[in-house]
Amino acid sequence: MALMLTGLGSIIGSGWLFGAWKASKIAGPAAVIAWMIGAVVILAIALAYAELGAMFPESGGMVRYARYSHGSLVGFISAWANWIAIVSVIPIEAEASLQYMSTWPYSWAHGLYVNGSLTPIALIFAALLVVGYFLLNYWGVKLFARANSVITTFKFIIPGATILGLMFTGFHRENFGGAGTAFAPYGWSAVLTAVATSGIVFSFNGFQSPVNLAGEARNPSRSIPFAVVGSILLALVIYVLLQVAYIGAVNPADVAKGWAHFNFASPFAELALALNLNWLAFLLYVDAFVSPSGTGTTYMATTSRMIYAMERNNTLPKIFGYIHPLYGVPRPAMFLNLIVAFIFMFFFRGWSSLAAVISVATVISYLTGPISLMSLRRNAPDLKRPLHIAGMQVIAPFAFVCASLVLYWAKWPLTGEIILLMVVALPIFFFYQRKTGWDGWSRDLHAAWWLIAYLPAMAAISLVGSKEFGGLGWLPYGWDMLLVALLSLGFYYWGVSAGYRSPYLDECHEDDGAASSPEALARAPV
Repeated sequence: MALMLTGLGSIIGSGWLFGAWKASKIAGPAAVIAWMIGAVVILAIALAYAELGAMFPESGGMVRYARYSHGSLVGFISAWANWIAIVSVIPIEAEASLQYMSTWPYSWAHGLYVNGSLTPIALIFAALLVVGYFLLNYWGVKLFARANSVITTFKFIIPGATILGLMFTGFHRENFGGAGTAFAPYGWSAVLTAVATSGIVFSFNGFQSPVNLAGEARNPSRSIPFAVVGSILLALVIYVLLQVAYIGAVNPADVAKGWAHFNFASPFAELALALNLNWLAFLLYVDAFVSPSGTGTTYMATTSRMIYAMERNNTLPKIFGYIHPLYGVPRPAMFLNLIVAFIFMFFFRGWSSLAAVISVATVISYLTGPISLMSLRRNAPDLKRPLHIAGMQVIAPFAFVCASLVLYWAKWPLTGEIILLMVVALPIFFFYQRKTGWDGWSRDLHAAWWLIAYLPAMAAISLVGSKEFGGLGWLPYGWDMLLVALLSLGFYYWGVSAGYRSPYLDECHEDDGAASSPEALARAPV
């Protein structure tokens, strides 16, 4: 239950405060469908990672699985994509809190968020919040877990109050269609784009937290699937109800001007004030610190485990593998994530801009999970599998195709920009390969060709795809998605067949399983 609350605490962060507004801004009332599509996609991907997490209950495991199944190169690209997608969540949570504060009824607060961007003074306050997330993790897992459980309980109360308050005060059913209002005013392609860029994928991304904290779980084979699936399904119910409440609460006269014209800095709070629900607005302003802070604190924990795991992959300096002997946390890794969070905060000064980047990076980070799982089933059948999900032969390719489609729906040029971001760190990989004398390089390169070909292929299709998804229009709408689905299916089977039983997998099982987590290492003799 504590692990599921960790996942739910990561999912119910700033996404619930802004996601409904952003999704309806892109897709209108059909944003409700976008949340359902997003949940199906994420659930399929999460099932693959739940099985992997039960097989390898180690801290930061999501940056290790591709290395076990396909060697160092695929492992590095997967780890880098996963880390970028997660570490960038830390600053967006702090920015969300300050963006909500900008609509407080005080003149000084109005200067925090101007023209869709946080001002320098707001960024300073946001940086202090990030430092707070850092300190809650600095003194160990127990302090983090206690704080997170309290925060997550609070997170249930405020969204519930928001749903009830908006639905029973001036709810406008006509906003969902009829009387001149279309259910999907911008077409169904906009619904798909909302899945990719409005923060829906980003919001559900928190399912990774139970997987990355598997090393601290008492019974991973039972706890991980329960936590992953349970947190996604509970979050889906909350998000759909919030979306319905938001759509019904806005003024029909404003809806007539178009959903795209709504430019809220603090969507639910401003709606509450417009409806004279001052008590709800007060709770929302409080929760604007509580919900994002809970998620930011959780991600500060999981990202430090990722850096710790990447050091174990021999692709980062040894200092990042240091575990504090008393508190059992990788403090040097935490300092690195703190610095990177400040960098993201400097370049992306609003929730919407950073949420789109995180969503696409997240999708790329998901791609290797289903392939790694099925490759390990094929090449390492002797591995102990505490969790064996039935029907994975269908679920895994479905998950990979869905992730590829979400990547395409994000629209050009964002798709190409994030794909480029995924490969800029390769010089780090080559530096560490040279230090090891290129040991096993040819085998790892052979296992990586599918991914090397996949990324530019997806960028090319995005460029020449239909105009509905930002392309040049060389591919007609509908046929473009069919091409993406068929091509990604081919890459899936190529990726599964390219895997092999890597020596890194043997190294993993040579270790004492009890010593795979930071806490266990901290208890070992120094």
